[in-house]
Amino acid sequence: MPINAFKQKLTDAQDQGRRLVAPLVGFPGVNMTRCTIKLAQQNYGEHFKVLRAVAEAFKPDVIFPLMDLAVEANALGRFTLFPQTDSAVVPKSLFSMDELGRAAQINIAQDSRLLGYVETMKLMNVGLSESILRGAYVAGPYSLAALLMGADEAAIATVLNPEDLHRLCQFTTERIQEYVRLLIVAGAQVICILEPSAVMLGPDQFGAFSADYVRHIIQSCKYTGVSIIYHTCGNSIHLVAKMAEAGVDAVSLDSPEAGVDLAAVAEQLPENIIIMGNVNPTGNMLTGNPQDVEKEVLDLLQRMSDYPNFVLSTGCDLPQETPLENIHAFMRAGRQYQQH
Repeated sequence: MPINAFKQKLTDAQDQGRRLVAPLVGFPGVNMTRCTIKLAQQNYGEHFKVLRAVAEAFKPDVIFPLMDLAVEANALGRFTLFPQTDSAVVPKSLFSMDELGRAAQINIAQDSRLLGYVETMKLMNVGLSESILRGAYVAGPYSLAALLMGADEAAIATVLNPEDLHRLCQFTTERIQEYVRLLIVAGAQVICILEPSAVMLGPDQFGAFSADYVRHIIQSCKYTGVSIIYHTCGNSIHLVAKMAEAGVDAVSLDSPEAGVDLAAVAEQLPENIIIMGNVNPTGNMLTGNPQDVEKEVLDLLQRMSDYPNFVLSTGCDLPQETPLENIHAFMRAGRQYQQH
């Protein structure tokens, strides 16, 4: 079986007495290359330039592209807006389960924007230092279903129309699996599944409409050596056990300000599951100074010092306006910290 590069890198770091440092940083690179979010998300060469600038400036242990939840929904024909200075969005529009028959005939592997992310991954694979793991984002099964039918409608369907929602989640899972395979062939070593919409669910609903389907995605690539990260936004303390039961390699969680106590999470989960987080991306990182950032990072590292499965990261993707000196401070504090 191929080596799980993420877990191997964590083991190597532990042997060296250091922590892995992997902030979710992509958007600040747009300013570094004088690009725009729209251009980077629609031109894979420009996207790679952004990521190369981030990699060369900060040298994170793992790098991800610009976070973009609209890729799969757009590939399935949903109306999508492309602001120049913000990530693509899928506005709410009419949806009927009758559309699934037609949608099932769409080959998303031939969608130009989705292929742009695959081409970006190919460039990352050959153009970035081998010391940096290449990560990719995909939408989660429930979040993609919520983009297709509407967030409120999906939440209501968990109670009133569970059969329809299961049918839709089965469909979204199959499409996500197709995208994941393309990304792995292109060189992805880490796949981060984004499930922001699912945070509003209770544990049983989350298990039924997200975690059970994520398990299928994991099974489809279990012999590839790729690591799977489960990411949720907001307060997901009530969901982490279900996230772990899906069989993921890692969970990526939001900030303390969102209600996530990472040490409490570490007490719940086995050591073989990596815990990533959870510096607030819109707190000191965005509005503070480097000294504030270093103190916040060191405080987190101290709180997590007893947990070898911890990877220093941010609670979510850093905003484009994040001062570069604060990202350098984050990296510096993380790199200089030594386990005792």
